[in-house]
Amino acid sequence: MENGRLGGLQCRECGRTYPIEPIHVCDFCFGPLDVTYDYPALRQTLSRETIERGPLSLWRYWPLLPVERPSEDDGHRVGFTPLQRARNLGKALGLKNLWIKNDSVNPSYSFKDRVVAVAIKKAREFGFATFACASTGNLAGAVAAAAAREGMAAYVFLPGDTEESKLVHARSYGAQLVAVNGSYDDVNRLCSELADAYRWAFCNINMRPYYSEGSKSLAFEVTEQLGWALPDHVVAPVASGSLVTKLHKGFGELQKVGLVAEGSVRISAAQAEGCAPVAEAFLAGREAVRPVRQPDTIAKSLAIGNPADGYYVIRIVKETGGSMTISSNEDIAAAIKLLAETEGIFTETAGGVTISSLKQLVASGVVQPDERVVAYITGNGLKTLEAVESVARQPVHVDATIGSFEGTLGLTPPSTPVGAAPALVE
Repeated sequence: MENGRLGGLQCRECGRTYPIEPIHVCDFCFGPLDVTYDYPALRQTLSRETIERGPLSLWRYWPLLPVERPSEDDGHRVGFTPLQRARNLGKALGLKNLWIKNDSVNPSYSFKDRVVAVAIKKAREFGFATFACASTGNLAGAVAAAAAREGMAAYVFLPGDTEESKLVHARSYGAQLVAVNGSYDDVNRLCSELADAYRWAFCNINMRPYYSEGSKSLAFEVTEQLGWALPDHVVAPVASGSLVTKLHKGFGELQKVGLVAEGSVRISAAQAEGCAPVAEAFLAGREAVRPVRQPDTIAKSLAIGNPADGYYVIRIVKETGGSMTISSNEDIAAAIKLLAETEGIFTETAGGVTISSLKQLVASGVVQPDERVVAYITGNGLKTLEAVESVARQPVHVDATIGSFEGTLGLTPPSTPVGAAPALVE
């Protein structure tokens, strides 16, 4: 790789190192493998100015991503999504400096476009011709869309009870969709076996070390969008836990290469009732995560009963001074509605979990009123319409007459008709 900026892969547990290859677990201790970088070298070559001259996408940070230099931006923009000042929601919750990182506007409407963009580029570098994934829903659409653009065959595997809108979404891109009878953990187990049997790039299995690095761009972007300043506190949802671990890594890397002053970012994490193994362990003071055999929640994109990075999420949340919460289905739906009505952002159920968590964290005093807080919204509400249907304002039905309209809504016209000419004064 260019200037040796990639160090290789390293086991998160025992520290053994491996070359850059499509592998994801240590063959000695079975720990997860992470990409390493030559930070001292990057400190000499990377600057705010070089980043700001880059494309308006996650590729502006490519030296801190595990791929070769991208070609010129082709107009397909993944990342660099809006960071919106949330004054109305902040006022409702009692926060003075709240921001929403709105990743619902990525090309396939979730943050999964980030991780997939990195994974498929790496898959091409390794010479793979088929792209695949195990998904709870959003990843399926991102993989199918990316494979269509790259001209690769695609197989996406999901639980059979995935929201119908997400199934149709993935199918629309031409991928072969495989609905598996069972939970996400059953899907993941099947895909792990297939990854050993077929020369396919499974983005969250044999490509996982590279795939997960894409989430760091959410830390990079927020920091740049805040004027190259670290936030005080961030709140993110937990499925596998990879998002939280990579946010933590991303904020740390910005400091290692000298792009921001040293500091700390408090990280809090959110899960849904019915599939909250990490939050339950954290709140009980345990480090061991007890898998949930049959997840049961409307937040299906977070319904991973045996999260791979659960232990690391607990450690990061503790080390940074954050906390974890659990949200009911009712709280999730109410939070989706609250975000939409205050900030005009329509999120899926995972975002509802995040906003519900933020509300709880403020009420318990974990999130302080003066902190600069960022809430990560990871998917679009059009994918989970059924979750909010019962709490959204219902339409009224009227005849096509002013009388019917005014009578039904209890309105009376103004005394002076709109647009009427003013009376002449003698």
